Amino acid sequence: MSQAADLRARAEDQASPFPSLLVGAEHLAATVMLGDHGRRRAGMGDEFWQYRPIHAGDEARFVDWRRSAKSDQQFVREKEWQIAQSVLLWVDSAAAMGFSSDKNLPSKGERARLLAMAITILMLRGGERVGLTAFAAPPRSGEPQLMRLANLLSAEGSDADYGEPEARGMVPNSRALFISDFMGDMTKVEAALAKAADRGVKGALLQILDPQEEAFPFDGRTVFESMTGAVRHETLKAGDLRSRYLDRLAERKDRLQAIARATGWQFQTHHTGDSAQAALLWLYTAMERVH
Repeated sequence: MSQAADLRARAEDQASPFPSLLVGAEHLAATVMLGDHGRRRAGMGDEFWQYRPIHAGDEARFVDWRRSAKSDQQFVREKEWQIAQSVLLWVDSAAAMGFSSDKNLPSKGERARLLAMAITILMLRGGERVGLTAFAAPPRSGEPQLMRLANLLSAEGSDADYGEPEARGMVPNSRALFISDFMGDMTKVEAALAKAADRGVKGALLQILDPQEEAFPFDGRTVFESMTGAVRHETLKAGDLRSRYLDRLAERKDRLQAIARATGWQFQTHHTGDSAQAALLWLYTAMERVH
């Protein structure tokens, strides 16, 4: 079985029991019965929204040739339903996401990809168009898009220690989901959400941490090293760093929460030692809140 197919199979395993959880929740059951968040109603969804430059991966049948004839660039004619039902994903693939403190726990990256694929399955089944915030995969619906995203998310990660949110391909007035440990440069996160706010994009931030990163269970002589080996720090009294580390981690979470609140996004922290289903439930509910 290919890595992409394996990722998809595991994501479907997480998504398969999900509808039963929704049935038990009255406030979500109505949304599920409507299929695609209540937008399949007569007279809705056919209004012209905007012209936008063609992106890599757009099919020729979506090109508005009359509008394109007036310029050297080709344009796609988008309708309101295509915008409102578009969900864009950014899943951190930096080296830090490869960390796992225990062989029995998934790495942060593995959990991030699994949740991204599971929410993709749920959104596509609900009639949404799902893609990546990068230009590599514009939002589309259907089975081929599911496999395309599985392939892209299964690709080798970045050589950088920490990831930077990609926001260039975000469709105006759509929704977005960023999944990362958010342990890198916070100004990059702020810049991405500011760009999202300018385009009317709202969404959710899911921070994924290893339990060890939350507890800092170190004492005595300890060598701390980044996943790439670019950063290394040795100390004889690791226990003395615990309170400062935990304070800074709390400050980072508070900052992420403040950024999310200011831009109309949702924020949550998930640990790889906790239930993936619980995180998936939060993601699904969070994306509903920002619809």
